[in-house]
Amino acid sequence: MPPLSLYVHIPWCIRKCPYCDFNSHAVNSSIPEDKYITALLNDLSIDLQLYDINKPLSSIFIGGGTPSLFTPESINRLLRGVEQLIPCVDELEITLEANPGTFESHKFTEFRSLGINRLSIGIQSFNDNSLKHLGRAHCASEATIAADCAHSSGFDNVNLDLMFGLPGASIEDSKKDIETAISMNPAHISFYQLTLEPNTYFHKFPPKLPDDEAIFSTQTHCQNLLAVHGYQQYEISAYSKPGRQCRHNLNYWQFGDYLGIGAGAHGKISQSMPGQITRSVKFKNPEQYLKSKDGYGRSSIIPRTDLPLEFMMNNLRLRQGFSQEAYQSRTGLTIDTLNPALSINLQQGLLIHHNNHYYCSEQGWHFLDTVLQKFVA
Repeated sequence: MPPLSLYVHIPWCIRKCPYCDFNSHAVNSSIPEDKYITALLNDLSIDLQLYDINKPLSSIFIGGGTPSLFTPESINRLLRGVEQLIPCVDELEITLEANPGTFESHKFTEFRSLGINRLSIGIQSFNDNSLKHLGRAHCASEATIAADCAHSSGFDNVNLDLMFGLPGASIEDSKKDIETAISMNPAHISFYQLTLEPNTYFHKFPPKLPDDEAIFSTQTHCQNLLAVHGYQQYEISAYSKPGRQCRHNLNYWQFGDYLGIGAGAHGKISQSMPGQITRSVKFKNPEQYLKSKDGYGRSSIIPRTDLPLEFMMNNLRLRQGFSQEAYQSRTGLTIDTLNPALSINLQQGLLIHHNNHYYCSEQGWHFLDTVLQKFVA
């Protein structure tokens, strides 16, 4: 059976960023922290019984929104409640997402004392003009201070989130962002392109972005810079020092199991019958979620015809790809169910088969959508 992770969604932010398509809501008054923690623990208890979970947690990821808006006392109550409901592995990875504002960063020491051992800070850029275009609530100096605070608070496993392809930004701007991040010596850097997602302000009122050629040049230039400084690209937008990959996200991409609690959270659980996998999604609106008592969302079994694409959408994000054994054990299907798409991609040089692993070639890596389209049922 695959490892089990827990995702906890906290949906409140100081403000809603114009590019953000996550389930996040600007704080208009006080946050109902106590009620929400109670709901989260009830949600988890129901899921554990519903899916008859009998394996320990290997990671916890508290995301949002901006989870660091919650008090350390609330986060402590959440973590201790989880520990009482389900066993955890000895070296449990616990990640908390945080933003660089002063209000959040002064809590870092307390968060570390609670057992949180990985911090993911939403920097996005160290350039004030870029931050203004993105509608971020922090400035460049606060971003620098937050990264310093993370280290001084005892976090040796820190991720910095950065974006490229920003309005008005040049290759040099992104290069400076990456150089600044590297100088802070984080264990992990996420570096991803700004996309105009549906149902966002930027999608409705698109800003002027760099052209495709400039974006591609920016990406390759910064990827080379990261590689030179020892940051290995193990996933499309994830770079880490050796051995410091995000275990929680790796479990997602390797088609592992995860429970999702909180407003709008998603989960995926393998059932005892091979190939029977359940997806869950919780009520998106925080008020509706808080009013729930006996159930916090809905679930459905993934059709077997959808499993090949679901598996490939995750595993082909990884540089290492996947093995035949992994495909069979995670989906309950034989490798033949990936054909003819698998054979076509191999023939076209978009995928490579080597040492019992299937993974993207450089061309396939740059045209992953083309690769995946062939696996659509």
